[in-house]
Amino acid sequence: MKRRLLLSFAAAFALSGSAFAQQVIRLSTTTSTENSGLLAFLLPAFEARTSSKVHVISVGTGKALELSKNGDVDVTLVHARAAEDKFVAEGWGIDRRDVMYNDFIVVGPSSDPSGIKGGRDVLAAFRKLAGGPAKFISRGDNSGTDIMEKAYWKQVGTQPATAQYVSAGLGMGEVLNMAAEMGGYTLTDRASYAAYQARTGLALMVEGDQRMFNPYGIIATNPARHPGVNYKGARQLIDWITSPEGQARIAQFRPGGQQLFYPSARPD
Repeated sequence: MKRRLLLSFAAAFALSGSAFAQQVIRLSTTTSTENSGLLAFLLPAFEARTSSKVHVISVGTGKALELSKNGDVDVTLVHARAAEDKFVAEGWGIDRRDVMYNDFIVVGPSSDPSGIKGGRDVLAAFRKLAGGPAKFISRGDNSGTDIMEKAYWKQVGTQPATAQYVSAGLGMGEVLNMAAEMGGYTLTDRASYAAYQARTGLALMVEGDQRMFNPYGIIATNPARHPGVNYKGARQLIDWITSPEGQARIAQFRPGGQQLFYPSARPD
């Protein structure tokens, strides 16, 4: 009897040990990192090294930061620097680090009814789009892309008429599909465009403006605000993705031979 009890306790301990061996890290992030395939490329290496499982919630930057603010995730990877700095300054997040960058581009129908193709001045293109015949499809979801788009319209001092301006309230993939269906233009990050180009047939219109620079940062949810978060796991992910190994993996991500993200972490 004693031997059976000991074996039962040993089996129960082994099962509980295996259950706790793999920690869960909750990550909120943008649709661009998910849709592009970047996270599917990066995370398995991190998970194998740390015996972790990263649960990814892919939304716009505004929602990703909100999930962290509410303590619903342990760490967030986003791309809206002013919003990130405000988030940290208000004490919701800590340990922000630069991770990588890519750029925004304007895409639209190959017929280019607004005549912006080949331009390198995003504000000049937006002025033409404001008065052009085609629709402009906006994310309308407080994502990093949406925030940047609104900043362009503000600098231009105008935007398309109500009938020509579609605020979708959707992710980048859905917006690209809508632009294709409606023969309209939109602002997108380059990685999302690469993932959807074949199915939408949208053409690249404007690129190369320094104002279209798109940096990404990673931030841990502040455990002082939410003691239940997995801060240890968050720091492990932050340290790995900004390490030489993590940065090299970002540079190696080249679907179709095209580099979509460029590492930018700086040594502490």
